[in-house]
Amino acid sequence: MNVRRRHISAVALTAVAALGFGTLTACSSDSAAAGDTGTFDVVASFYPMAFLAERIGGEHVHVTSLTQPGQEPHDLEISARQTAQLEEADAALYLKGLQPSVDEAIGQSPIATKIDAAELTALEEHGTEAGHGEEHGDGHEDEHSHEDEHGHDHDHEGGDPHIWLDPVKYAEVAEGVGKALQKADPDHAADYRKNTATLVKDLEALDEKFRTGLTNRTSDVFVTTHAAFGYLAERYGLTEEAISGLDPDTEPSGARVKELQKIAKDDGVTTVFYETLVSDKTAKTLAGDTGLKTDVLDPVEGITDHSRGEDYFQVMEANLTALRTALGAR
Repeated sequence: MNVRRRHISAVALTAVAALGFGTLTACSSDSAAAGDTGTFDVVASFYPMAFLAERIGGEHVHVTSLTQPGQEPHDLEISARQTAQLEEADAALYLKGLQPSVDEAIGQSPIATKIDAAELTALEEHGTEAGHGEEHGDGHEDEHSHEDEHGHDHDHEGGDPHIWLDPVKYAEVAEGVGKALQKADPDHAADYRKNTATLVKDLEALDEKFRTGLTNRTSDVFVTTHAAFGYLAERYGLTEEAISGLDPDTEPSGARVKELQKIAKDDGVTTVFYETLVSDKTAKTLAGDTGLKTDVLDPVEGITDHSRGEDYFQVMEANLTALRTALGAR
C-alpha cells in the first residue's frame, strides 16, 4: 500500500466542513505523489469514478481524480506527472472508451488493480445524430468515432460510455467497484461492503424518484447538445435528440439543425438543453431559431461552482426537475 501525505484531501475536507457539505464532491489532479497517508491509494479517471471511490472507500482510501473540476473529460491529456502518479497508486478506476489518453496510460502502467467500469455493466449503442432517425428518415451516419485535435480517435464502438447517468447501471458499477476494492484491500472489506450497500440503496431511491417524477408527462422527447443521456432516456421511456454525437465537440450539420427544428415542432419540444462544461452557443442558436427555451441538463462529468448541486445526487435531482418542466410532467 502506498504511503503519501494527504495534502489535497485535507484541504478539500476543510472546505467541505466550512461549507457544510456532507460529501467530498471533487478531487484534484494536483494531489502530489508524495508523503504519508497509510490509506489505499485510488486514482480515478474523472468525477463519476472518483465519486464511487470516495463513497465506497470512505476513510480507507485516498482518491485522486485525473480530470480537474471544470475540465471536459473527453479532452483530457495525461501529463507526465499523472503518469508517474498512476505508477505509484494501489488502484486505478476508469471507464474505458471515454478518455483515450487515460485508457492508454492505465494500459501501460504496472498498477496492480485496474478497475474498468465499462466491464461492470452492459454497454449499449446510443449517440447517433438522431435518436429516432429512421422515423424521421434522416439517414445520418452514427457518430461513434471522432478524431480530436490531438489525434486521438474518440472511438465508442464498444458502446455508449455514459452509464453513470442511469442510476440502475451506476448501481451495477458501484457493486463491481465495491467487490474489486474488497479483493484489493481485504483488511477493510467489511467497510467497503457496507458502504457499497448504502450507495446502491441511495441509487435505487434516485431511480424511483425519476420513475415517479416522469410518469405523467405531455412529451417524451428532449433535445440536448451532447448525446450523453441515451441510457437515462431508455430507462425512463424518453427519446433523446442530440445536436451533436457522443463527443460534445462534434459540430452538427445544417441538415441536422433543420431536422431538429422539425422534430421540436412535431413532438412538442419546449426546451433545448445544454451542459455546464461545454459552450452553450449551439443550443442557444437553435433555441432562438425555433422560439424554444434553454436550460441545463448536466451530464455530471464534473462538479464546478456552476453545477446545480455539490455532488452526483444533487445534480441528478436538478436534472430531474429540469426534465419534468421541459416534458410537462405533473
